[in-house]
Amino acid sequence: MDTNLRNLRQRVRAGDHDAFGDLFDAYARSVYNHAFRLTGEWATAEDVVSLTFLDAWRLRERLDEEGGSLRPWLLGIATNVTRNTRRAARRHAAAMARLPREEPVRDFADEIAGRLDDAAQLDLVRTALARLRRPEREVLALCVWSGLDYAAAAQALGVPVGTVRSRLSRARTKLAKHMEPPEGRGQMRGEGRTPAAGPIREGNR
Repeated sequence: MDTNLRNLRQRVRAGDHDAFGDLFDAYARSVYNHAFRLTGEWATAEDVVSLTFLDAWRLRERLDEEGGSLRPWLLGIATNVTRNTRRAARRHAAAMARLPREEPVRDFADEIAGRLDDAAQLDLVRTALARLRRPEREVLALCVWSGLDYAAAAQALGVPVGTVRSRLSRARTKLAKHMEPPEGRGQMRGEGRTPAAGPIREGNR
């Protein structure tokens, strides 16, 4: 194992503040990207980053001294934080729905879509991702978008490697089916289509 990685693990376990600064500098962007892919919301992703590193500090003594990159550990924490954040958001939305109606709040989804080149493709992606079960979205985000291998994703999620493989396979199959535009359903498979989930690697430090 890389000596620097081992030293960083030991320093993080010991509560070294400088080590946590190094940890944040190295992995905050990966945590943010992962959170955004799971939530589709810039502001929520920023909250997840903050909560993830707070939890990492709280859970530091559980970190194994031996091991490779700390990225899977952080992405696993971020996945759990995202689940809790979304549950809290649903409870809040349900509570707000019971209040008397006021002026409608502006939906900023279109603002987000405006940052992307193809709004129609974005809608297609959102619809396709919405059809996935939460565990399938999480595995897709870790393996395809964050670039973790099966073993690292299994470590992040606390599940067997075989479970990661099966969830990813189901996710890719569903995306391949639902990412095809309605007008393209009559085309030959793969003709004039954008890949459903091409890898966007962030590195695996």
